[in-house]
Amino acid sequence: MSQEISYGKVWGVAWPIIIANSSTPMLGLVDTAIIGHIGAAAPLGGIALGTLIFNFLYWGFGFLRMGTTGFTAQAVGAKDEAEIRASLGRATLIALGFGLIIVIGQIPIAGAAFALLDGGETVEALGRGYFNIRIWSAPATLLHLVFIGWFIGLQKTRWSLALLLWLNGVNIVADIVFVVFLGWGVEGVAAGTLLAEISTVLLGFLLIFLHLRSRPPSRTKLTFTLLSDRAALKRLLSVNGDIFIRTLCLAFSLAWFVAKGAETGDVTLAANFVLFQFIFFSAFFLDGFAFAAEALVGSATGARSATTLKDTVKLSTHLAFGTAVLVSLSFGIFGVFTIDALTSVEAVRLEAYRFLPWVVALPIISVWCFQFDGIFIGATRTADMRNMMLLSLGVYIAAWYALTPLFGNHGLWAALTIFFAARGLTLALRYPKLVVSVTTSD
Repeated sequence: MSQEISYGKVWGVAWPIIIANSSTPMLGLVDTAIIGHIGAAAPLGGIALGTLIFNFLYWGFGFLRMGTTGFTAQAVGAKDEAEIRASLGRATLIALGFGLIIVIGQIPIAGAAFALLDGGETVEALGRGYFNIRIWSAPATLLHLVFIGWFIGLQKTRWSLALLLWLNGVNIVADIVFVVFLGWGVEGVAAGTLLAEISTVLLGFLLIFLHLRSRPPSRTKLTFTLLSDRAALKRLLSVNGDIFIRTLCLAFSLAWFVAKGAETGDVTLAANFVLFQFIFFSAFFLDGFAFAAEALVGSATGARSATTLKDTVKLSTHLAFGTAVLVSLSFGIFGVFTIDALTSVEAVRLEAYRFLPWVVALPIISVWCFQFDGIFIGATRTADMRNMMLLSLGVYIAAWYALTPLFGNHGLWAALTIFFAARGLTLALRYPKLVVSVTTSD
């Protein structure tokens, strides 16, 4: 059954995600700004260590968000009310399970994390204080990922935005109360984040209740038998496993870039870090259209409509590419000014100017891998994502070995650019099979 897809519909799904993505750095900025006025460097170091640990820990669980979006969107397209509820229920149980494992295993997790991160005695003590409080929010944080994914799958991205704005708002108020007025220091920042994450999940449950109450009743009751359906669980675990491997490869690729940049000297490392902020900024916008593609492609897949899928891919990609061009132009026009705003160290500025053309070009090159990631997640063709990521990672490493001996840091940036291009190209080659799979069985 064909559904009407328009630029307005794609934009309506995408814009709340763009705003939500842009608001996400506020969480860390507020923590840093408030604790940075205590008057000592050690508390900032403690916050940095603790935040870094949780960022890496939770990034690995991104499959909870992506997998939930794909399955929910397909259930929406198929008009399967029971499966819409079941996709949320299964993901919720998995999130709670992993969250409890993290809480129970907090001692070995902390031991391994702080052993890998080299901080001074005072900084590490403060970082452990932050960790010991925030770790208790693990179940809530993972549930938050599930809820965001479910709302995106429902195409209710404004509700996802509401959750993230609430999270940031509560965190800001709690930081002011706990740190500024009560003087709790680093532990106050951790307590504020804990309160924000728990209250966000409670709001999420309220929004879920309101949504389900507004939907037509399902003829199939949501029972334990439905939630534990063997075929559905097998598919869920397979999809999540594929996304997890893909995420690990992506994390490795970025860590490789940082590590190899560090080998070229402190100035180059700092310049690369400054330029990486441009990449993160562009991701705020490109992810918006990729997430919209997840929801709309998933719905088209559930409805078994190749026509709707093709229309979705075409219109969302038009908008994404146009946005990528605008982002690249803004980098070209304001790039030098932005570098100057990010650092006052003249040597780092001059080094960053040298490599600025790479980040100017990257949005136009990377938009394709963002888009195809969204398309393949929506269709839950995650085995293709996993395999093409592994192939692209191999191309990336080979390019680094071939180019950096000849061109130094330019070779490193060229290898990263080739990596993004390879991800988009390899998935593009798999796209025709995805279209066929919408109306025929593999």
